[in-house]
Amino acid sequence: WQCFRALCCKGPPPPRPEYDLVCIGLTGSGKTSLLSQLCSESPENIVSTTGFSIKAVPFQNAILNIKELGGADNIRKYWSRYYQGSQGVIFVLDSASSEDDLETARNELHSALQHPQLCTLPFLILANHQDKPAARSIQEV
Repeated sequence: WQCFRALCCKGPPPPRPEYDLVCIGLTGSGKTSLLSQLCSESPENIVSTTGFSIKAVPFQNAILNIKELGGADNIRKYWSRYYQGSQGVIFVLDSASSEDDLETARNELHSALQHPQLCTLPFLILANHQDKPAARSIQEV
């Protein structure tokens, strides 16, 4: 009876803390692929995000609710509307992109770092596409 009681009366596990993050970067930087990988989804048929998407990424001790914002020119000007409530930022950049795109990414990163709703938050800057021949080193980026 003790053993059965311990199994059936234990109750649900305690809830894991949830954290709200925003994921930004230019189109093609790899934001959607990153989130698909974190969610163990198939990398096939990944389509560039138009607007935004939200994914809950479960880890053993926490759940990350990641709001991915599309990186197209006409969408970036609306990024700041989605910053409220964020507790951290993932900035993804294509380390194999052109100099012009890298400069645009740098400007967007600096803008995000200075934004009042983000400037005090932790930032993860992910230099993606390190496997490509044209990839720059972390120092170059």
